[in-house]
Amino acid sequence: LAQEEETDDVEVTWEDQHRINNFSKLNTRLRAIEEKLESLKQEKDALDDLSTEIELADEDEPVLYKIGESFFNLSHPSAMKHLESDQESISSEISALASSAEGCETTMKELKVVLYAKFGKAINLDE
Repeated sequence: LAQEEETDDVEVTWEDQHRINNFSKLNTRLRAIEEKLESLKQEKDALDDLSTEIELADEDEPVLYKIGESFFNLSHPSAMKHLESDQESISSEISALASSAEGCETTMKELKVVLYAKFGKAINLDE
């Protein structure tokens, strides 16, 4: 900070330290959630592509479908049921994580207001 931007020494109370620590934990949690969301979105895209491929496949031919770490030959209708179930599962997980991320962001905004009001430019809560 430039000399004129420095504020008077502001005492950091236990409550202030608690808010700063809470902000840091929420920030770390938010980054982890965002990484997981990105991974799930890629997996959802792959399942959407797979859905198109299975729809175009011959219904008499077995479909090689991955369940866990193994591949199984499934009938076309069975593969479609598994695929729909997997898509619903990922969609619900994505919405739950998005909701959790939104909660973290809301709390972080509230903490930013309080901390910037007290510390001004002496604290940096932006990335």
